[in-house]
Amino acid sequence: MTPAKAILFDFGGTLDADGVPWKDRMRRLCHDEGILGNAEPFDPIFYAADDALVGTIPASLPLRDTVRQLVAGVMRGLRVDDASIAERLIDRFVGDMRRHLDENLPLLAALSHRYRLGVVSNFYGNLAAVCDDAQVSRYFDVIVDSVAVGWEKPDPRIFRAALDQLELPTAVVTFVGDSARRDMLGAKTVGMPHIWLRAKGSASDAVCCPEDRCVASLGALEGLLL
Repeated sequence: MTPAKAILFDFGGTLDADGVPWKDRMRRLCHDEGILGNAEPFDPIFYAADDALVGTIPASLPLRDTVRQLVAGVMRGLRVDDASIAERLIDRFVGDMRRHLDENLPLLAALSHRYRLGVVSNFYGNLAAVCDDAQVSRYFDVIVDSVAVGWEKPDPRIFRAALDQLELPTAVVTFVGDSARRDMLGAKTVGMPHIWLRAKGSASDAVCCPEDRCVASLGALEGLLL
């Protein structure tokens, strides 16, 4: 394998968690609050709230306000009108994100001494502001937001947008993400080496390439890349 010169990361589920996507984390919190029954379908409610934010919020909107809008959409979908529950959901969701992001700062700092770093994420149009608010943007040479470039993963063009900014060929750029469908297959499409952040207890063992590397936590990248 050609030695890497740059590392690109997904954001939600990768930099801010150990492979658990926003949908699953929000579902767990709603269940803990007693506003979601075991048999109640949650995925369509979350996706509707998530999709409603794409390209509709200010590019400067910080992290907590972004989560606040997402929670508001989920609460509407669940037909729950309780401000105290909404605030607890926001506090717990953002608190968990910030804890993971803070834990990953030393790794990003160490990686930044050896590689150029970047983020490629399907987001709402305010990814740069969120990364700045989370105090991780200083480590990144490129931050590619799907709304800003007009393509979503796994479309190869969003990966190429990052490669163009880095001015590097795919063979020397490694992508790290938590989604087999969006991140791993998307990186494979452009010929980019990739590392799958697979949550502990994940039901899926499938990989898209025989040489795929998998880690159960972002911290495990230290042994692979440093």
